[in-house]
Amino acid sequence: MGHVHILRHFPSPQEGFNRTVRIYTPDNYDAWRDHRFPVLYMHDGQNVFAHPESAVFDTWCANRVAAEGVNAGRMEPWLIVAVDSGPGRFQEYSPWDEPRNGVSARGEAYGRFLVEELKPYIDRTYRTRQGSEWTGVMGSSLGGLISLYLGWKFPRVFGRIGALSPTVMWSQGRLFDAWREHSRRWTRIYLDAGDTEFIHAGGIPLDYGQGTRDFFHHLKGLGYGDHEVSLVLEPGGEHHEKDWQRRLPGAMQWLLG
Repeated sequence: MGHVHILRHFPSPQEGFNRTVRIYTPDNYDAWRDHRFPVLYMHDGQNVFAHPESAVFDTWCANRVAAEGVNAGRMEPWLIVAVDSGPGRFQEYSPWDEPRNGVSARGEAYGRFLVEELKPYIDRTYRTRQGSEWTGVMGSSLGGLISLYLGWKFPRVFGRIGALSPTVMWSQGRLFDAWREHSRRWTRIYLDAGDTEFIHAGGIPLDYGQGTRDFFHHLKGLGYGDHEVSLVLEPGGEHHEKDWQRRLPGAMQWLLG
């Protein structure tokens, strides 16, 4: 399944604290010495990998899924850079304030950390493949929202966007208002949710099935083609790592294949 290297005190001057970063290199990385690899950035890094030092509850097992996809010939090997969430997850994954539960946005600073600090380090240290077509970002829930925000804000950096159960209804649906046109750049966007997935977060009702469906049709209305955006609505899917883990093989195959 490759190797996971953990950097425990990676500085984020944009945010004013240090972060934990987990870097997965596939087996092929050591074998293919002259090869350059595409990179997928993922949020909630402590929940991403099957690894002894990941969170104690269910994880996405992204390293296992990626290795199985490569072995089956469904995708080429990717580096995966997973960034742990910090002390204020709601704030750091919020691009805009959410006054309904008093969340003050810090997502813009987190995005600048990824683009200005972490990605240059990864590109200096590892044999990465350059260009937005070979750089992806993926997350779930508010991690899905910040992934879509990053794809909208930095289309020259992130060309592949994976948003599992994205909280697109956050901040009164500001993402819909911000994303007003096609980026006119190479793009691949994967969206999914449970077809009736619904939770309350801090007293806010969040209808993920309907919100994700609405955002898919919003992007289609802006001119994104079937080869650029995909929607998966899973019957009975819930808001949990086990559900995202179950859908991850299909998500990776469409997004990274």
